[in-house]
Amino acid sequence: MGASGKGEFSRRWCVLGDGVLSYFENERAVTPNGEIRASEIVCLAVPPPDTHGFEHTFEVYTEGERLYLFGLESAEQAHEWVKCIAKAFVPPLAEDLLARDFERLGRLPYKAGLSLQRAQEGWFSLSGSELRAVFPEGPCEEPLQLRKLQELSIQGDSENQVLVLVERRRTLYIQGERRLDFMGWLGAIQKAAASMGDTLSEQQLGDSDIPVIVYRCVDYITQCGLTSEGIYRKCGQTSKTQRLLESLRQDARSVHLKEGEQHVDDVSSALKRFLRDLPDGLFTRAQRLAWLEASEIEDEEEKVSRYRELLVRLPPVNRATVKALISHLYCVQCFSDTNQMNVHNLAIVFGPTLFQTDGQDYKAGRVVEDLINHYVVVFSVDEEELRKQREEITAIVKMRVAGTASGTQHAGDFICTVYLEEKKAETEQHIKIPASMTAEELTLEILDRRNVGIREKDYWTCFEVNEREEAERPLHFAEKVLPILHGLGTDSHLVVKKHQAMEAMLLYLASRVGDTKHGMMKFREDRSLLGLGLPSGGFHDRYFILNSSCLRLYKEVRSHRPEKEWPVKSLKVYLGVKKKLRPPTCWGFTVVHETEKHEKQQWYLCCDTQMELREWFATFLFVQHDGLVWPSEPSRVSRAVPEVRLGSVSLIPLRGSENEMRRSVAAFTADPLSLLRNV
Repeated sequence: MGASGKGEFSRRWCVLGDGVLSYFENERAVTPNGEIRASEIVCLAVPPPDTHGFEHTFEVYTEGERLYLFGLESAEQAHEWVKCIAKAFVPPLAEDLLARDFERLGRLPYKAGLSLQRAQEGWFSLSGSELRAVFPEGPCEEPLQLRKLQELSIQGDSENQVLVLVERRRTLYIQGERRLDFMGWLGAIQKAAASMGDTLSEQQLGDSDIPVIVYRCVDYITQCGLTSEGIYRKCGQTSKTQRLLESLRQDARSVHLKEGEQHVDDVSSALKRFLRDLPDGLFTRAQRLAWLEASEIEDEEEKVSRYRELLVRLPPVNRATVKALISHLYCVQCFSDTNQMNVHNLAIVFGPTLFQTDGQDYKAGRVVEDLINHYVVVFSVDEEELRKQREEITAIVKMRVAGTASGTQHAGDFICTVYLEEKKAETEQHIKIPASMTAEELTLEILDRRNVGIREKDYWTCFEVNEREEAERPLHFAEKVLPILHGLGTDSHLVVKKHQAMEAMLLYLASRVGDTKHGMMKFREDRSLLGLGLPSGGFHDRYFILNSSCLRLYKEVRSHRPEKEWPVKSLKVYLGVKKKLRPPTCWGFTVVHETEKHEKQQWYLCCDTQMELREWFATFLFVQHDGLVWPSEPSRVSRAVPEVRLGSVSLIPLRGSENEMRRSVAAFTADPLSLLRNV
């Protein structure tokens, strides 16, 4: 045992028994030179070979801020000692952590979930890029995938440091109570969360298995470069491109691209360089030839079918990246009238890049051209996914045009006004909204700014409030905020408040049988929008059936054919009915349906009781979001309040006079698809 360098180790005879690790001068000695009680051990670490001079070593950290270093020549002996020491100091509740090898194992104070008032002690093991945890109040947690973290940061001062790990809908705060072992954990976790190599699967990954480096570049160009002439054809400055790529490769998660700081051509060049330099290529060496051969199939249907077969054979990360990239290029070519980059031009650029050829093989470009042209079929993109993609792009373009019209320079994100609990001047907050922000993230941002604590069963939610219709819609936690913003009128706003009915709805969903809902409700059409309606224009009894695919309306219970039918995922359901319609009960909701031609239809439904309203609304949420109504463990991330510099940021007039709104969105009254092709 010793400190560092093989010469600084002292040979000792070690014995582990009765919860004590003793070390002696030699095997004949009776009195130990020292001992380490298992109850005092807080961490056991296994560094890489030759870290400390010996080929195989392990480190033991104790409560008294002491580090003991042990070295052995044999890997088998080192492994056996580590296993035995781990069993000696890990309690029964954390024994699951011993089922696999680890680089680091120990106990640390933490805060997580809904228990943020006081720190507790949990047990952790680090294995590769997975951090496993066992908390005293429950079984072994799902491991945190460190290369998929949304955030990894250090908060507090040097004396009271806190490591913050944010995964989708889960946040963990690890406190640095004992500096020696905490710094070891910190370095090990940061290293495990970084990109491990040059291949795609070794990169920092997002939720959908898309490398963060790809997502960062694609997201930036989507926001700032769709209308840039020659995007992807033009090259950025070599030195800037190289610096940017090095930063992204080192830690893409911490790189935030901002307009004015990075030129779109530098970002596009960094993305192309990254894809071209992949050791195995995006389509892999093993399958590259099969893709090129598929491009020569003359029958179009047979060729597309072959592409689909080959796509399934790609590794998961490669497959997800191909889809994300082609989806992006599909959007880019929608703006070819402005950016001069049609499908053929994009294929000329990306064929040699993705297949890593010298540009002489025309088949590489043909594959890319085919994938863009047949994007919907090859990647099984359903109408709902396509609609969301169009909405997001439409929102970005609308707001950029509004910013250009106002003569201000845009800084990459958009700003809107959000209220806390009610619409009052003293409760408003001006928030930057990036394209990727979800309703849950916006809610947490508002609560963070106002220092509002979240207690158990506090269902804080972001609502879209329509004052003219006297109705409101709680946004689903995973819903993107940006597409909502571009559709808000002068009489609408966003407010963050507690969803008072959520607990009752969750209890109903947990106890019910089956995924359908049926029953009588009062129904009325909005004749001002539809140009038709029921004879008296009032509310009438109708029988409804709601299932996973559609909402059906029947004249009565015994009717065999529905009078009307709507696809459920195209409906927006708002709580409330405007009073001038004289609803028969106060338990009503307003339903809006947007047709494929982007025409809006609207009607009103009333229930007899509050519980009935909640049951219908809960079922709508359940079927529209595939059963995930509320996150199983919402994020509790504390973010630093971003500096708001109104002088250089375009303030989008999401509220104000009707004329202001009209001027801001005048160019965007056409349907989204024609807009995408004619900007």
